[in-house]
Amino acid sequence: MVEHFAVRGGARLSGSVDVVGAKNSVLKLMAAALLAEGRTTLENCPEILDVPLMADVLRSLGCTVAIEGSTVHIDVPADPGAEADYRSVSKLRASVCVLGPLVARCRRAVVPLPGGDAIGSRPLDMHQNGLRKLGATTDIVHGSVTASAGDLHGAQIWLDFPSVGATENILMAAVLAEGTTVIDNAAREPEIVDLCVMLQQMGAKLEGVGSSTLTVHGVSGLQPTTHRVIGDRIVGATWAFAAAMTRGEVTVRGVDPHHIDLVLDKLRSAGAEISTGEQEFSVAMPQRPAAVDFVTLPYPGFATDLQPMAIALSAVAEGTSMITENVFEARFRFVDEMVRLGADARTDGHHAVVRGRPELSSAPVWASDIRAGAGLVLAGLCAQGTTEVWDVAHIDRGYPRFVENLSALGADVRRVAGEPER
Repeated sequence: MVEHFAVRGGARLSGSVDVVGAKNSVLKLMAAALLAEGRTTLENCPEILDVPLMADVLRSLGCTVAIEGSTVHIDVPADPGAEADYRSVSKLRASVCVLGPLVARCRRAVVPLPGGDAIGSRPLDMHQNGLRKLGATTDIVHGSVTASAGDLHGAQIWLDFPSVGATENILMAAVLAEGTTVIDNAAREPEIVDLCVMLQQMGAKLEGVGSSTLTVHGVSGLQPTTHRVIGDRIVGATWAFAAAMTRGEVTVRGVDPHHIDLVLDKLRSAGAEISTGEQEFSVAMPQRPAAVDFVTLPYPGFATDLQPMAIALSAVAEGTSMITENVFEARFRFVDEMVRLGADARTDGHHAVVRGRPELSSAPVWASDIRAGAGLVLAGLCAQGTTEVWDVAHIDRGYPRFVENLSALGADVRRVAGEPER
């Protein structure tokens, strides 16, 4: 069934919202369960479409997966399969994170090149180079990443870029390699730390967790565990932007505010009043936000996933903002849809210049990825009339109960079935 969100502008968001587990963490934790025979249980999982999609990937490898609300049970056999099913993998970019665990556990892997969001290329060169240094042979054959290894051994690995995916795959392969592996220029995202914590609970020996140098002392085997997924900082930050754009006042619970320190600092610069507590924060914007510049960078820099929200805020801010995208080259396609809503925005290479307007105007728009969809809904909250946001399946992949949460905060948003008029 084709659906869209009908967003009527003009509401001031007010109240509180709870954030559950991080999409960018839970999928990798599900893959990490492959490293140990037996039942691994993940708690505080987001009820989003990507979780059952990853469950299908694991089932194609011989696992039994049961999803009970926010809890996921994964039963891993003694001899999991090494070839992931194309139909499952093609729907989900994060599915490539089964590559490292399969090489570690099975000493071979065949993983079709992943699908997912249209935000630009995500080459797997660093994934493959890291696995090769650990002793694996890898290639891309007939549309799949293939890897095989007799024995895995520790290695010194330098990443040209602190890639989250490459760090995760190399880390999960190295935990069962013989000897010590050092990953330099490793990604430092909170989701990487969450994965490390779970691996340590399973018996992995790690040093430098949360730093740019990860040291992995290989062990002969791991045990299943029960782990609680960290709160989703991207979803939490999305609510922070929503409060600022609508000149509202919102308390967000379930997220460590230190994971979005830079976001909150940017919103302070835009004029927001911020208060923080343990696993919660509040954002109040008493006036029209002031223009702020944004530059996306790996953590602890400003997250590329929040670039659409930065552009949406800039579109209604007082003054001119420059947004620089350094991670995914195609993410600016979102700007074309913002222009349909009346935004004064221009792009040039890695840069977007946005001149704020007091109000946007409604229009039908299309989401090209999860975060673009959320950004368009936020922009619709600041537009005259009713904005139709289409391709909302993208949004459902990253934001559980998005319409319900917005409505509880006072927004006039409905999920509507029906074909678009193009």
